[in-house]
Amino acid sequence: MKKRSRDSLNFEMTPLIDVVFLLLIFFMVSTVFKKDELALLLSLPEASKGEGMGQEKRLVVIELSQDDIAYNGAQLTAEELDSKLSAIEDKKTPVDLRIDKDVRYEKIVTVLDKLKLHQLFNLTLVTKSAQSSK
Repeated sequence: MKKRSRDSLNFEMTPLIDVVFLLLIFFMVSTVFKKDELALLLSLPEASKGEGMGQEKRLVVIELSQDDIAYNGAQLTAEELDSKLSAIEDKKTPVDLRIDKDVRYEKIVTVLDKLKLHQLFNLTLVTKSAQSSK
């Protein structure tokens, strides 16, 4: 009987490696990367149900629009807001946060980070009711 040669069972790796690198280069070139992860635009939801807060006087009202930040009706910069929040002694002070639906999420996160930094956790997100917008 004739023995089979083991030399014929060798597998060439060079073409396989070439193909793998070509695929890797193809996917790297064709991938689309997100450019601005923090500048997400949100359309914040309306609340159809919820409990009103009653007539309790709110000590802090922060309003965010596309261009401005207001603290109890006075327009401020982010640094001025930081100093106003640091002046609050009672950490259980209720904070109403009113956000325009066109505000960039990055700005919302900045204000929330400032509230967290000053340990103001009694936060209410104010929305308009769905019935009033009809």
